[in-house]
Amino acid sequence: MNHLIAPSILAADFANLQRDIEMINNSEADWIHVDIMDGMFVPNISFGFPVVSAVKKHATKPLDVHLMIVEPDRYLKAFKDAGADSITVHYEACPHLHRTIQVIKQLGCKAAVAINPATPVFLLEDILGELDMVLIMSVNPGFGGQHFIENTYKKIKELRTLSADKNPDLLIEIDGGVDATNVTKLIEAGANVLVAGTSVFSSASQPAAISQLKHA
Repeated sequence: MNHLIAPSILAADFANLQRDIEMINNSEADWIHVDIMDGMFVPNISFGFPVVSAVKKHATKPLDVHLMIVEPDRYLKAFKDAGADSITVHYEACPHLHRTIQVIKQLGCKAAVAINPATPVFLLEDILGELDMVLIMSVNPGFGGQHFIENTYKKIKELRTLSADKNPDLLIEIDGGVDATNVTKLIEAGANVLVAGTSVFSSASQPAAISQLKHA
């Protein structure tokens, strides 16, 4: 499959969010990535259900909702109702991960698990067959604009090997520091969904930045 591009609205202009959503709608992007931060699991706070609902009203592309929060089970239905098409929870935040994934699927969303830079891929082995996607964090979660962690390439390759038997159609998403300098290498390693925030929204031409990533 061709790789997918999911611009992260964490880097958008919040005073002109509708404008930026419409830019993504009209671009070659595939999804809209929505980072939810609670100030506990990660040090930053982003936005909650009202903003997701507002984005959904204007979005013509699926909302890829990434929950960087403690106790995500409490809010799965609320995010589905707000407009999430896929829901990503963190391995590190879910003591009963299998049950959490089952609930996300029962809600009708794509189910994904994210792992932080220090979390090894092999810990997902027993759940891989249940997942639509794994999100490998290529920066420490909580803030945009961080430097890409080089060990990410190794983790992508390990995950692609691990999933070959259990789930060959698994999507591997990368979030953090993705830009034109590393996109080709990420795809070659086995990634097929790329989240890009700063590199898109700081660009002079945001649609051109998305197009460049899409055609890498």
